[in-house]
Amino acid sequence: MELLGRIFVDPFADMVGAPDFLLQVIWEGLVSGILYALIALGFVLIFRSSRIFNFAQGIMVVFAALTLVGLHAAGLPAWVAFGGTLVVMFGLAVTIERVVLRPLIGQPDIILFMATIGITLVLVGTGEIIFGGENKVMIARELGIPSGSVELNPWGGFMLMEARDITVVIGAVAMVGALLAFLNYSRMGRAIRALGDDHQAAVSVGISLTTIWVLVWFVAGIIALMTGIAWGSRAGVSFALEIIALKALPVLMLGGLESITGAIVGGLMIGVLEKLFEIYWGQPLLGGSTEAWFAYVLALVVLLFRPQGLFGEKIIERV
Repeated sequence: MELLGRIFVDPFADMVGAPDFLLQVIWEGLVSGILYALIALGFVLIFRSSRIFNFAQGIMVVFAALTLVGLHAAGLPAWVAFGGTLVVMFGLAVTIERVVLRPLIGQPDIILFMATIGITLVLVGTGEIIFGGENKVMIARELGIPSGSVELNPWGGFMLMEARDITVVIGAVAMVGALLAFLNYSRMGRAIRALGDDHQAAVSVGISLTTIWVLVWFVAGIIALMTGIAWGSRAGVSFALEIIALKALPVLMLGGLESITGAIVGGLMIGVLEKLFEIYWGQPLLGGSTEAWFAYVLALVVLLFRPQGLFGEKIIERV
C-alpha cells in the first residue's frame, strides 16, 4: 500500500506543489521532442515517396554533422562549410538514387530496406575513415547559435531556458513551416504528395520517379543536417548520435509511417512524456534511466490498440 501511495500520490503532488519545476521538465521534453520529430520527418518523407523505410536516416544525421565540423576544421568559414555540407548531402542523394535505388526498382520492399542498412554501414565506415571516431565540438557559435541562458520566474519560482534551445525550437518550427509550404504549394512538393497518395497514378501522368527520389533524399539530408547541428550543439558530434536518432522509430510507430502530422505530434508526445516519467516516476521508483526504453514501451502500447499509429490510415484488405 505504501508503494501504491508513492506511485499514485507523490508524483502528482510534486507537480502541483512545484509548478515552476514542472514547466522546466515540460520545456526540456519539448526541446527533445522537436528534435525527435525532425528525425522522424526524414523517415516519413522518404517512405511516402518511395515506400522505402530508410534505416540510414540516423547515420545521415551523424554524417551531415561530421561533414560540417570537418569542413570547418579544414579551414572553411562556418557558413561556407554549411553550404559545402549541403552540396555533399545533395551528392549523397544523387549517388544513392543512381547506385542503389534505380537498379532495385520493382524489387520487394525487404530488398530496399536491406539496401538502406547497407547505406548505413557504408556511411559509418566512410565517416570513420574521413573524420575519425572521436567526439567533436559542434560549431554552434560560429553558425549564430547563442550560448547563455534565460531565467524566468513563473509563480515566483525559478525556470532556466538555454538560449541555444530557444534558437533550436525557433529554427525547427521555421523548418517545419517551410517544409509544409513546399509540400503544399510548390510543383515538386505536390508531386511528392501525389507519389505518396497513389504511386502508379503519379508515374502514369509523367512524374519522374528518379527526380523525386533525389529531391526527397536531399530534403531528408537537409533535415539530417539541421538535426545534427541541434543535437551536436547539446552533446557534441560523434557516432553516438545515431543511437539518439533511433528514438525516431517509436515516434513513427506512434504517429504513423506516412503522416507528417503524426511525426510532429508523436515526437512532441514522446519527448514530453518520457521526461515527465523519468523525473516523477523513473528516478524515485526505478532508479532512473527510463528515457532509454519509455518511448518504445509507449509505442508498443499504442500499437496494441491502433496498429497503424495514431495518425496512420487503417489498412483494409479486400478478399
